[in-house]
Amino acid sequence: MNPLKSQAEQFEALVQWVRAAIKAPEQFTLSYDAESSEFIRFNKAKVRQAGQVQQASLSLKLINEGRHADVTITLGGNPAVDQLRLAQALKQLRETLPLLPTDPYLLLNPEPWHSHKVQDQPLPDTAAVLEDIRRAADGVDLVGFYASGPICYGYASSEGAFGWHQANSFNFDWSLFHSNGQAVKASYAGADWDSQRFAQRMQLAREQLSFLDRPVQALAPGEYRAYLAPAALEEVMSMLCWGSFSAQALASKASSLQKLYAGDAQLSPLVSFDEQVSQSLSPAFSGEGYPRQDLSLVKHGKANQQLVGSRSAAEYGLEVNGAPEGEAPSALAMGAGTLEQADILKQLGTGLYISNLWYLNYSDQPAARLTGMTRFATFWVEDGEIKAPVNTMRFDDSVYSLLGSQLEALTAERELLLSASTYDQRQTASNLLPGALVNKLTLTL
Repeated sequence: MNPLKSQAEQFEALVQWVRAAIKAPEQFTLSYDAESSEFIRFNKAKVRQAGQVQQASLSLKLINEGRHADVTITLGGNPAVDQLRLAQALKQLRETLPLLPTDPYLLLNPEPWHSHKVQDQPLPDTAAVLEDIRRAADGVDLVGFYASGPICYGYASSEGAFGWHQANSFNFDWSLFHSNGQAVKASYAGADWDSQRFAQRMQLAREQLSFLDRPVQALAPGEYRAYLAPAALEEVMSMLCWGSFSAQALASKASSLQKLYAGDAQLSPLVSFDEQVSQSLSPAFSGEGYPRQDLSLVKHGKANQQLVGSRSAAEYGLEVNGAPEGEAPSALAMGAGTLEQADILKQLGTGLYISNLWYLNYSDQPAARLTGMTRFATFWVEDGEIKAPVNTMRFDDSVYSLLGSQLEALTAERELLLSASTYDQRQTASNLLPGALVNKLTLTL
C-alpha cells in the first residue's frame, strides 16, 4: 500500500475513533503533522551523510464549556498502539480540564468544511540530483544539505471540519567556500527540479566565488546605491513577517508597520505583498481550524488586509481569515517588477551588490528601522562591473526607505525561498521574492 495513502487513512481512522469517544458537551480538534524526508549532507562537494526521516504526530485539543487543553503524541504507525495512546491522551485531558479557567478568547469554528489538496508531483530522482550537484560543484568546496519528500497535515473537529494536505518539495541549501575563508551562499528549492535552472544558479555562485580572490574594498560609513538579491530581501521580509501584518500586533500598536496601516506612511507603489496560499506549498486550512484564503496585505505601497486569527477576532471583534499561528505569513509573495536579470549590474552602476543579509533586528521598531550585517558575497560594483568583495558591514535603514522612497526597481524574475528549518520537521513556509534596486542604503560601520 502507498504509505502516504495509509497515512491519510490512519488519520481518518483516528478521527472516527475520537468522534465516537467524545461525550456531549465535549468538543475536540485533532491536528496531524507528518513528513517522509530524505536528507543528504555535503562537505567538500561530497556526500558525507545520507538518511531518511519518517515521523508523524497527533495533537488533540479537548474543549468543555469554555475550558480547553492540548496534548501531542507521537504516532508509531501501529493502529492499535496509536489508538491506545490517543485514549490515554483523552483521559489525561479530561482529568486536566476541571483544573483550568475558562478562556474568554476561545473562538471555535462552528462551520463544517472539507478540504483535500494533494500536491503529489513526482519528486526528483535522488541519483539524478546527486549527479547534477557533482557535475556543477566539480572543483569547488561545497557545504550544504539536500532535503526532499512529502509533508502532510491533517485537521478535524467535532463540528464536522476535515482537512488533508500533502505537499511534495525539495530544498538544496549550500555554500561555496574560498580558501581564504570567505563564502558564497545560495539555495535552490521548489517542487520540480530543473537541471538547467539549477546549473545556472550554481554557475552564478561559482562566478561570485571567483571574485573573492580579489583584494577587499574598504568602504567608509555612508549612503550607497545597492542591489538586494532575493535572499537578502528575504531577511528584511522575515523581520516584517514577525508581527507586522498581525491583527493582534496592529490592535495593540506593536506592529512595525503601524504607520502604514494607520495611513501615516506608505511604501513605493512598486510594492505589493500577498499571502498567496492557493499557489504555495502551505495548507489551505489553519491549525485553528479555519479555511485559508489568498489575502492582499499591501497593494501598490498601501496597507490593505491584515492576518486575523481566532483569538484576535474574539478579542477585537474582527472576522477570522485563516491566519496561521502567530498571524505571520507562511506563503508570502511579493509582486515582480520589470528589471531583467541581465541588466542588474548595469542599472546598479556604482554601488553594492548584496547577496545576503544576516542577524537583523529592529533599531527603531515603530519606524520600521532595521539594522543588520552584510554577509557572504557582498561586492563593490563600478560602472556595472563587479570590482571587489566588501568586508562585512552593518547597515541601519528604514523599510519606508528601502521599499519606499529609495526603491528604484524590482526584478522581473522572482525566487522561491523555502524555509530551511528542520527543527521539528521540514516546513512548507515560503517567500516568493524579486531582487530590489535601491538608491540609498545606509552603512554605519
